[in-house]
Amino acid sequence: MTEENKSESVLTDQSFTFLKNYINTPSPVGFEAAGQRMWMDYVKPFVDSTFTDPYGSAVAVVNPDQSFKVVIEAHADEISWFVNYINNEGLLYLKRNGGVDHQIAPSQRVFVHGKNGPVKAVFGWPAIHTRINGADKETVPKVENLFLDCGARSKKEVEDLGIRVGAVVTYQDGFDELAYNNLVGRAFDNRVGGFMIAEVARLLKENNKTLPYSLYVVNAVQEEIGLRGAEMIARRIKPNIAIITDVTHDTSTPMVNKIIEGDVMCGKGPSLSYGPAVHNKLLDFVQDVAEKTNIPVQLRTSSRSTGTDTDSFAYANDGCPSVLISIPLRYMHTTVEMLHRSDIDQTIRLMYETLLALTPDTNLSYF
Repeated sequence: MTEENKSESVLTDQSFTFLKNYINTPSPVGFEAAGQRMWMDYVKPFVDSTFTDPYGSAVAVVNPDQSFKVVIEAHADEISWFVNYINNEGLLYLKRNGGVDHQIAPSQRVFVHGKNGPVKAVFGWPAIHTRINGADKETVPKVENLFLDCGARSKKEVEDLGIRVGAVVTYQDGFDELAYNNLVGRAFDNRVGGFMIAEVARLLKENNKTLPYSLYVVNAVQEEIGLRGAEMIARRIKPNIAIITDVTHDTSTPMVNKIIEGDVMCGKGPSLSYGPAVHNKLLDFVQDVAEKTNIPVQLRTSSRSTGTDTDSFAYANDGCPSVLISIPLRYMHTTVEMLHRSDIDQTIRLMYETLLALTPDTNLSYF
């Protein structure tokens, strides 16, 4: 990447089209296959080989068969719902699949992924005139009083649509663009990460870069229910270094406490985290790369854990020096997650430049 093009977007029209399609492809926890297939098809031209594990984590490898292994990783899954009970009137009651927010559900449109394909449905909710419940106290949404209406009026009609208990439910809302280079999507947490690591692989290929180690580009499953995909794939690859990318909170919006969550804002560059799972010398290395390449970064802290796949990689095997490079996001775990296009560029650049600077001889010893 030359000095002249550092201020330009690294995204191409083709990659931006992939981003839109990828965000719009449902990839709920435990059912990530459709999104993973799309991701693998996109990344294959830029890498030497690919493989998947039994639960669907997808891995693309650059410069295989080297003894030193570096991982760049994101997670592919999105929060969703499970159909848990179908009543005699044809209404569907649900359980969470990941940290889905029940308060945003009323009146949302969804797809119920049944045996015959997706079925459109809505979260029904009583009119405001009818839900005052004594002393002017309104009924509030809870998991136990939320229900889906797919148009069926009996349990048999629901089943005739191919819907059974265990069907997974995703919101319909998809990718859109707002003013001033802000992007909106249902599942930027964390398919934007999968997109960015694929773009790093593309840049390495198109710029004819040869790495002195094997690079594993990992798109892991089941992060939203306990970092499970990363736990499995870290044990399989046994990397020497892991660079994790995920989203983090933009704390400039109302009702977010900066004293607790720190000071991070969309449009001001990727966020680097301090925390026990983050290797201090690797973090210093990334900060030095950012300074040398004029990439703006923001800083935040984690407490006991980062809450990201960083924790699984850091503590896997005999310990793996790991670092977390996050992209700021507004309205996490809603249907209108929002980020800034410039942060996508800068996060891709930071991972790319870090990989070029790393070698098997990079000293990460504390002693």
